[in-house]
Amino acid sequence: MTRKFILMIIVPLLYVSAMAQTSDATYSFTEASDLNIIGKIHEDTPNPYHRVDTARYQGWNKVENIQVRCPAGLAVLFRTNSSAISVKTVYGWTSEFINMTAISYKGYDLYIKQDGEWLYAASGVSRPSQEEENLVLASNLGDGYKECMLYLPIYCEVLSVKIGVEQGADIQYLESPFRHRIGIYGSSFTQGICASRAGMSYPMQMMRNTGLQFLSLGCGGNGKMQPHFAEILCDADVDALVFDTFSNPSAEIIQERLFPFIEKIRSAHPDIPLVFQQTIYRERRNFDSKYMRREKEKQETAARLMKEACRKYESVYFIQTNATDQKHSTSVDGTHPNDYGYTLWAESIEKPLLKILRRHGIN
Repeated sequence: MTRKFILMIIVPLLYVSAMAQTSDATYSFTEASDLNIIGKIHEDTPNPYHRVDTARYQGWNKVENIQVRCPAGLAVLFRTNSSAISVKTVYGWTSEFINMTAISYKGYDLYIKQDGEWLYAASGVSRPSQEEENLVLASNLGDGYKECMLYLPIYCEVLSVKIGVEQGADIQYLESPFRHRIGIYGSSFTQGICASRAGMSYPMQMMRNTGLQFLSLGCGGNGKMQPHFAEILCDADVDALVFDTFSNPSAEIIQERLFPFIEKIRSAHPDIPLVFQQTIYRERRNFDSKYMRREKEKQETAARLMKEACRKYESVYFIQTNATDQKHSTSVDGTHPNDYGYTLWAESIEKPLLKILRRHGIN
């Protein structure tokens, strides 16, 4: 092996090693929970990145317990004059998903406000072997202060999130521009499964589009109107509740649970609007006749019962959804929409939902 070849190998390695040793020294870090975390349905969790304090409620299965500890729908607001922004993470529970990008299930999604609109800036995820590395999300951002919104991961648990700015730069708490507190409970769709990054779930798209704050309690496969989820929603400080509760349960479970679920929540929130969404058309049903029958039965049961519920209960509503195009080509895995599908979903419910909310003084 020639000396020149050895140097070609060693010099880049020394450079990478030096960068790894000095990269943290060029940044100062602030714990995200010391800034402004928005999107939490329960504010008072011991871990600030959990959506629910699981010790307060009984009846969890193992997966539900994990899911409500995931920070799906949470974002950190801050203001900085740094020209680079990084993040360091201490993870709790993590896994891998074949139908999701790593950026979405355990990574970060950064938006910066420009001309009054939230504009995508950067996204990224740490390497599996170096999860606690200082991950530089954005650089060359220029001078001046920037208003930032950093979405947290969709499907993992985080114990610490430290936001890095350049040494000597400032980072400040940013007041939320989002209005009201609108809880949204449901399935993997509401959690954002198969969105390419955390900011592309349909509740987060609606939040940026409308300026209303949506508090996500989406739990993949577990939006089935279970009693402990009803208790969580009863204890939530909310101005309205939106539901994606017909996607996971069978027609039989919908029949059994819907009215008791409404009545329990209504006992705690006697005046707020309760808005239920029809489940979307899943593209797996295109050629699977058995799946088609099952999905059709769920939708028909939901429509029939909600017609009765809207007559029976005050301020209960039922709206239609759409997450596919005319060619039925917006699915990632036959069940979950891609980013475009989630955009279509947000667009399909925005106008009827805003009309209902305005009726209740929520603008």
